[in-house]
Amino acid sequence: MKKFILIYALAFSSVFNSLAQEKERIEPDATYLYAEKDNSLLYLDIYEPSDGSAESVDGADRPTILFMFGGGFKSGSRDDAYFNNWFRLVTEAGYRIVSIDYRLGLSDFSGAGINRKFINALDAAIDLAVEDLFSATNFIIDNSEALGIDPDNIVISGSSAGAISVLQGEWEICNSMDNAKVLPEGFNYAGVMSFSGAVFSRKGAVRYAKEPCPTAFFHGTADRIVPYGKIQFLNLCFSGSSETVKDFKRHSFNYAIYRFKDHGHEISAFMELFTKEEFEFIENCVIKKLPAATDVTVDNPDIPFPDWAKGGDFKSLY
Repeated sequence: MKKFILIYALAFSSVFNSLAQEKERIEPDATYLYAEKDNSLLYLDIYEPSDGSAESVDGADRPTILFMFGGGFKSGSRDDAYFNNWFRLVTEAGYRIVSIDYRLGLSDFSGAGINRKFINALDAAIDLAVEDLFSATNFIIDNSEALGIDPDNIVISGSSAGAISVLQGEWEICNSMDNAKVLPEGFNYAGVMSFSGAVFSRKGAVRYAKEPCPTAFFHGTADRIVPYGKIQFLNLCFSGSSETVKDFKRHSFNYAIYRFKDHGHEISAFMELFTKEEFEFIENCVIKKLPAATDVTVDNPDIPFPDWAKGGDFKSLY
């Protein structure tokens, strides 16, 4: 594998100016009920590739991107307006997006500090989200012909709590955990894109028993909400992007990590600014199946620091 260590000084000022401009909202092309759990109706929205967009690369179809929103497992929605412009850019590039509901396991949680009660609640919330990710996946597999989706060509992606969920789901598949047994035998996703995610382990350091699918990590090095490194106590480990990717490096798995120097959790919200890197990862690692070990440090002072990211920390979000 070829490894790249780069320092980027990117000029995104014009892009940030465009973010401030009101965009016309795009609406899903179809909405389906994929499951009913705990008296909750769980839906998924499908956004088809834009008319005239290139839906293939060198004769190979672009994958469907299955997206999970963020919100600390407390809030958020599959059709949150904040992600709508990213949906637009991705569909204009020829990709289909499936944005899903999932149960918010911390919506009724009350408590302060990182203690046993909180850890158990967070573990349960992640478990619910992963269960729902797999249920949505099974719905797509079972209805793949009617939906026009190739079940072997799905990239899962998420922001913040959604990023935790997709990383967790892939880790559970690769370690043959109970949640993953609901999926067809031998199934795996075509790729993962995580925006400020982590993996929760009760078995110490995060390790992969089988090779994971190609994975892209986007994370601020100063993230105080979802750890960039890790939070660990005895066998409990919340392993962020920088820590999780160590196992990818150790075993020469296929990955790309973008480390946003001195930035925090705001990286989870700026997915539309990094579509160049996202599309390059998908085209090279997922579609063309080229091996890569890409390690990029992004040093860009033009990325804004929103107030919610400056003052936030792990305790306050959860």
